[in-house]
Amino acid sequence: MINKEISKFSFKDSFIYGSPAIGAGYMYLLMAIYVMKFATDILLIAPAIVGLIFSISRVWDAINDPLVGYLSDKTKWALGRRRSWLLISIVPISIFYLMVFFPPQYEDEKILTFWFAIGILGFYTSMTIFVVPHLSLGAELSSDYHERSKIFGVRHFFYTVGSALSLISFYLFITAEQNNRESLREIIFNHSIIAVIITSTLILYSVYKLKERSDYSNRELKNPYRAYKDVWENPHARLLIIATFIEHVGSAAIAVLTLYVAQYIVGAAHWAPLFILCYLIPSAFSVPLWLPLSIKFGKVRLWIASMTLTGVSFGSMFLILFIDDVNTKIIYVLVAAFFAGLANGCGSTVGPSIQADVIDYDENLTGERKEGSYFAAWSFIYKASAGVMLLLTGFSLQLAGFIPNQDQTFEVKFVLATLYCLFPLACCLIGAYLLTKFKLNEEECRIIRESLDKKNLTN
Repeated sequence: MINKEISKFSFKDSFIYGSPAIGAGYMYLLMAIYVMKFATDILLIAPAIVGLIFSISRVWDAINDPLVGYLSDKTKWALGRRRSWLLISIVPISIFYLMVFFPPQYEDEKILTFWFAIGILGFYTSMTIFVVPHLSLGAELSSDYHERSKIFGVRHFFYTVGSALSLISFYLFITAEQNNRESLREIIFNHSIIAVIITSTLILYSVYKLKERSDYSNRELKNPYRAYKDVWENPHARLLIIATFIEHVGSAAIAVLTLYVAQYIVGAAHWAPLFILCYLIPSAFSVPLWLPLSIKFGKVRLWIASMTLTGVSFGSMFLILFIDDVNTKIIYVLVAAFFAGLANGCGSTVGPSIQADVIDYDENLTGERKEGSYFAAWSFIYKASAGVMLLLTGFSLQLAGFIPNQDQTFEVKFVLATLYCLFPLACCLIGAYLLTKFKLNEEECRIIRESLDKKNLTN
């Protein structure tokens, strides 16, 4: 019979599902915008070494992302195949997050670098244990074409709220760097403890309150190789993988380099949190705008438009390299960040919803539900693209002659502006063009759902 456990997913349940993303958004953004500068300027680890550590973590993701996704799909524990993994993730996330931001005061640079590397590898592995099953759970909560956008839109809203909250910590950290470095470690440790407690509590609450679809939990899957072969052979999934990898290679530099651009190009480091906030606010609060627009114009068309707007917004910031007045630079960045954030709200809402439609296409062909395998593939693409960009950024800054906490040469500023503005522009335009080739529309998805429902009636 067709499962009616979750035919319509209430807005309240969407909030319960999305709430753990507050902790994930807080931790991820703080990692993205501060950890590289923390490593280079506070721990005094060479930029190239930091970039290499992040790149190694992405190589490791090539193993752990697919493994977690596949095991999540196969899990048959009483708590459910997704919620069990959410529960497991709590302890390692807490341990490794604290490792990164509160390393012992080793005088030996090699030991400190090793500690930092283990913390980074462990943190991203632990977040995989949470993120892949959590996204997979979201795809399972509703089979409605547009309701999925609501579920992932709420998740994105909470993720962005967590990201915005991290800016408070970010601001306090950079203020302490400039005014009172002796208290910096204590400030970071206190904020890390609070982040760990809140994240753990929200995950526990979501695990306790949510239910999973029982008709998805007892399906046998092929071996991991076959599962990921199915992902790559799915033409819609393959196109999304290629397009999102290219787009995310460009956008990965944005979070990493915002503080560098604010300090060394704009000349106003203390404005960096406001630049990011001006990006996050429209990203979060535009979700209710994108939901009806996706119904009117189509999810794919809207995603293409938003990706283009993201690229143009950041590409236009290259002009600040040739502006002398600091106030003019600040205004320019704030305006561009607003439009980039607006576009991000669209992509983060409809993107996972489209990915869930692609999973239905696969089920219709193979008879298997492989949300874990699919979202693991996309999760790896996001993190691999970030690793590529971090490696490129680290080596580019070092080769350009970057020296921490000093005025930079024009060559260094030019490299920063190119990586932050022109490179994302090119990547977003290429990604948007590739998405024009995506053909899985609402009508085809409706036919697929009817086919799946008929198959379920016979089982």
